[in-house]
Amino acid sequence: MSKSFILLSFLMGAIVLSSNYLVQFPINYYGLNEVLTYGAFSYPIAFLITDLANRSYGKFVARKIVYLGFLLGIGFTVLFSTDFADFISIRIAIGSGTAFLTAQLIDVQIFDNLRKKKWFIAPLTSSMIGSTVDTFLFFSISFYGTSIPWLTLAFGDLGVKIFVALMMLIPFRLLLKTFKPI
Repeated sequence: MSKSFILLSFLMGAIVLSSNYLVQFPINYYGLNEVLTYGAFSYPIAFLITDLANRSYGKFVARKIVYLGFLLGIGFTVLFSTDFADFISIRIAIGSGTAFLTAQLIDVQIFDNLRKKKWFIAPLTSSMIGSTVDTFLFFSISFYGTSIPWLTLAFGDLGVKIFVALMMLIPFRLLLKTFKPI
C-alpha cells in the first residue's frame, strides 16, 4: 500500500468522525438552529478525497479508500462519539455508515463515468448527487420519528454541501497538478 492510499483513507475516516460529531450541533445563529448543523461544512471534503483518488488511481482504488475510510470512520465514531445510552447517538452511527457507504460508492461510479468530460464535470456532478443521497439517507435514518426537525435540517445541510462542493472545485483543480490522472 502506498503512503497516499493510507493517508487518504485515514483522512476519510477523520472526516467521517468529525462530521458525525459536528452533526449533533445546530448552528445557533441567525435562526439557523432548525436548518443547519456544523457537520454540513466538513462532510463534503470526503467527496474531494474520493474524487482525487478516483482521478489519480482509478475507481477500484477509490472504492478501497471508501471502504477503509468507512471502517475507520465508523470505528472512530464508535470509540469517540457514540454514547450507547443515547439512542440518537447509535442512530447517527448507523445512519452515517449507511449514507456514507452508499453515497461514496455512487460518487465513485458517477465520477468514473464522467472522467473524460471537462475537468470540473465529474467532481461537481458526482459530489452533488452523492451529497443529495448522503443527506437524505443520513437524516432520515438518524432522526426520523424524533423531535428533531430532520427534514429542514436535511435541506439546510444539502444547501451548504452544494455550496462547499462548488468551493471544493478550487482545491480539486489545484491538486490535479500534484496527482497524475490515470
